[in-house]
Amino acid sequence: MTRDQVPERYKWKLEDIIASDADWESEMSSLGKLCDELCAYDGKIESRDDVLHGLRLHDKLDLCAERLYVYSAMRRDENVGDPAAQDKCDRAETAVVRASERTAFFTPQLIALGEDKLAAFAADPDFADYDYLLRTLIRTARHTLSPKEEKLLAMTQSFSSTAQDAFRMFDNADVRFEPYTDSKGRVVKLTHGTYGLEMQSPVREDRRKAFESMHGAFKANINTVAALYAGNVKKDIFYSRARGYQSCLDRATSNEDVPESVYRRLVDCVETNIPLLSRYLEYRRKRLGYDELHMYDLHVPTEQGAELSLSYEDACKLVKEGLAPLGEEYAALLDRAFSEGWIDVCENEGKRSGAYSWGAYGTHPYVLLNYQKTTSDVFTIAHELGHAMHSHYSNTALPYAKAGYTIFVAEIASTVNETLMLYHLLGKCADKAKRNYLLSYMLDMFRTTVFRQTQFAQFELAAHEAAEQDKPLTPTTLSYLYYELNCKYYAGDKIVNDDLIRYEWSRIPHFYNSFYVYKYATGLVTAVCIADRILREGASAVDDYKKFLKAGGSMPPVEIIKLAGVDLTTPEPFEKAMGVFKDFLDRLEG
Repeated sequence: MTRDQVPERYKWKLEDIIASDADWESEMSSLGKLCDELCAYDGKIESRDDVLHGLRLHDKLDLCAERLYVYSAMRRDENVGDPAAQDKCDRAETAVVRASERTAFFTPQLIALGEDKLAAFAADPDFADYDYLLRTLIRTARHTLSPKEEKLLAMTQSFSSTAQDAFRMFDNADVRFEPYTDSKGRVVKLTHGTYGLEMQSPVREDRRKAFESMHGAFKANINTVAALYAGNVKKDIFYSRARGYQSCLDRATSNEDVPESVYRRLVDCVETNIPLLSRYLEYRRKRLGYDELHMYDLHVPTEQGAELSLSYEDACKLVKEGLAPLGEEYAALLDRAFSEGWIDVCENEGKRSGAYSWGAYGTHPYVLLNYQKTTSDVFTIAHELGHAMHSHYSNTALPYAKAGYTIFVAEIASTVNETLMLYHLLGKCADKAKRNYLLSYMLDMFRTTVFRQTQFAQFELAAHEAAEQDKPLTPTTLSYLYYELNCKYYAGDKIVNDDLIRYEWSRIPHFYNSFYVYKYATGLVTAVCIADRILREGASAVDDYKKFLKAGGSMPPVEIIKLAGVDLTTPEPFEKAMGVFKDFLDRLEG
């Protein structure tokens, strides 16, 4: 289906961000003028009023840049092969990078005022919008370079995303999957959107062919993809060393004001509980009736006929029902999302694969879907709307300087929604097969979100540590590293780690946002604890949860999470989450 064949009711309304091409061009001009205004402060940031006005002007500049880039990038994602959309996105990116270069003096000159002045400003009521920002500048001062060096680093932004951009184009526009004939005699031309459907086919041979088509395509291009990923890792090392961090992981966690111990605690807890994963895999093998469990047997439902197959409209109704514990206000926001052009629903030729939520401050959030009639895609609606509602609450409660939340907390609201949905479906399910299907679905969510994402996190940490020790990242070393980890997580005499699985790392887009994936796992750990409180305590827990949603980026992420009653600096939430996994497994086995 081409873009113009998609009904309007299934398309997002990006004109709510910028109304027309003429308005977009006008905002491009405004960006340059705002740069000129801010650059007038270069070397002149001295008085209290200079600092306050400069911060406010910097916000205007950042918001203008955000609107320009978000709008053009989302237009491009409607059809990544559209040259006009690519051109506009490239222009926006170039303009944003140029603005960053020109204003790179600002942060170093603020830091040069000294810790005492910055602390005094942070305590001044007139600086209330910027108190956390100013305290962050004090904390990160030792990693901020001179104005000249900061300008040089800013200039690298024009090409620092080249590896990610090239992979995105390859993954969304250029990769070709080998067609195959399925058990019904149909020639299947695989896409990213249909791969998930094919891997849930009840016909094992069809799943095997889909698995081989997908991973075979990346194996055929493994030299190119490995070079791109190695380049991305080298970029991370460059920025980490340039700013004086101990490692790439240190830079990633420090930038988000998250203790590195949270990352380590997650890995330790998940590794300790791999035997629980093995128990579930053995249940899955027996239930499917196989002598051995292959990698292409991990997604097919163990209960046939229990899969949700809903129209988009019915899926939206179910999502609203499942999220009813969050209250009437939340339900009203869901109605707006479904009816006011927040969501782009259908897969079309050239459309970016997957799903996400995005937007610009001052406008309602947006959701990109490639909806298919599967249980997974119903949950994806709930998941992405969790992101969207988080943004809505944050943006409406806070000024621009504090509204943007870090990636570390970004996956929590989305996973709270998924967890509440699952409990809702289980609560109204009387049919044994459907109940078992939902139990296994929850266990698979744990497998893919906690175990799998932690496996991914270990892979990218190991890859970065190898490169930091000047070891080459070749197609062979990367694939061997991934295969060894896969064998560790999927261990057992009756589990087959098919050889093509060693290339799975090469098709994971999130690896180009380094140290992102572990936050899916900490997000589910946190979400399970929050959802449990909401279902047990009701309104008081919902109120605490909304405090979390409205906190944006106004304090350190672990402190924001504590507002919802979860403390990730202790082992308790990790142990509780694994206890939930064990409870669901016990119920399924019983």
